[in-house]
Amino acid sequence: MQGTPPLRTDLASRRGPGLRARITLLCTGLVALVSGLLLWLGWLLVGRVVDSSPQFPDGSTVVVDGRDVDVRVLSDALADQARTDVLAAGAVAFLCVVLATAVLSWTITGRVLRPVHDVTEAARRLSAESLDERLRLEGPRDEVAELADTFDEMLDRLQAAFDSQRRFVANASHELRTPLSVIRTELDVTLADPDADVAELRRMAGVLRDAAGRAEQLVSALLLLARTDGVGLAVREPVDLTAVVGSAWRAVRAEAEQRGVRATFHTEPAPAVGDPALLERIAGNLLENAVRHNLPGGWIEATTRGGPEWTVLRVSSSGRLVVPERVEELFEPFRRGTADRTSRSGTGLGLSIVRAAVAAHGGGVRAEAVPGGGLAVTVHLPSAPS
Repeated sequence: MQGTPPLRTDLASRRGPGLRARITLLCTGLVALVSGLLLWLGWLLVGRVVDSSPQFPDGSTVVVDGRDVDVRVLSDALADQARTDVLAAGAVAFLCVVLATAVLSWTITGRVLRPVHDVTEAARRLSAESLDERLRLEGPRDEVAELADTFDEMLDRLQAAFDSQRRFVANASHELRTPLSVIRTELDVTLADPDADVAELRRMAGVLRDAAGRAEQLVSALLLLARTDGVGLAVREPVDLTAVVGSAWRAVRAEAEQRGVRATFHTEPAPAVGDPALLERIAGNLLENAVRHNLPGGWIEATTRGGPEWTVLRVSSSGRLVVPERVEELFEPFRRGTADRTSRSGTGLGLSIVRAAVAAHGGGVRAEAVPGGGLAVTVHLPSAPS
C-alpha cells in the first residue's frame, strides 16, 4: 500500500501538465500569437503611412531647429522613429496582454474545472463503505454538471449492486450454514453415543446424505446463477419451446403425482432462439416451483404460444396466498415467498435463475398473484434471432 502514492506520482508525471495548465497555455499562446501579429501589422502600417507622405524634389531641404535638413533624410528618420515608438509601446502592451490572459485563463479555468476536481476527489474517496456520497452539483446545467450527474447516477448503480451483493453473500452463507450445521450436529450426537448401533449409524448416514444433497443442490444453483446473470449466451440455435416444456415436465412429473397435483398443458408450436440447456432450465424451474409450492391436490396450467417476434411461456399454479405487493421480491435470490409460502425443499434461487436466463436471451419475465392463492409466471422470449 505504501507504494501507491509514488506510482500515482509517476503516472501523473508521464501524463504531462494538467488540463488547467494546458488550457491556460493554449489561451495564452493564442493571445500571444494574435497580439504579435497585430504588433507586426501596426509596425508595417506606421512605416507605410510615413512613406506615403508628400514627395519633394530631390535635394529639397527643410529647416529643423535652425538647420537645413534634407527632406529624404528627415522622412527616413521620422519613419524609423515611428516604427521604434510603435514597437516599444506595442511590446509593453503585448507583455501586459499576455500576462493578463495567463492570469485570467488560470483563474477562470480553475473555477470552471472545480466541479471536475470534486468528481475526482469523490472518486478517490470512493469505497464500499462510502458509496452513499453524492456530488449533487448545483448551478448552470452545463457539460460539467452533466458529468457530475452522470457520476451520481453511476454511484447509485454501484450502491445498488454492492447492496445486492452483500445480501446475496449473506443469504448464501446462511443457506449453506444450515446443511453444514445439520451434518455437524448429527456427527456430534452420534459420536457422543458410545452405544450407537448399526441402525443409528444408518440413520445418521441418511441425514448426512440429505444435508449434503441440499448443499450440493444449492452450490449448483449458485454456479448456474453466476454463469447466467449478466453474461451473454454462448449458444444460439432454434429451439421448440413446447418440446422443452415436455422434457422439463418429465423430470418433475413423479413428484407432482406424489403430491396429487394435476397438470394441464395448452401447447402449440413455439419457436425460440437461444441456449437449449438454459431454456430447459427456465421451464424446469417454473414447473418445479409450481409443484413444490403447490397445495396437495392442486393444479398446474402451462401454456406455450408462438408469435412473429415473441414466444410466450406461461406457468400458472394453485398454492397458498401470495401478497401481490411482494410478487417482485420472489425474483430476488433466496426469496421463497411470503410467510404462507415457505417450502424448504428448494434453494430459493429458482426464479432468480429464470430472470437471469431470460435476460441473457433478451426476453422478459413477469409474475402475478393468482386470485385465491397461487402464482402465474409469464416469460417472453425472442422467436427469431435479434
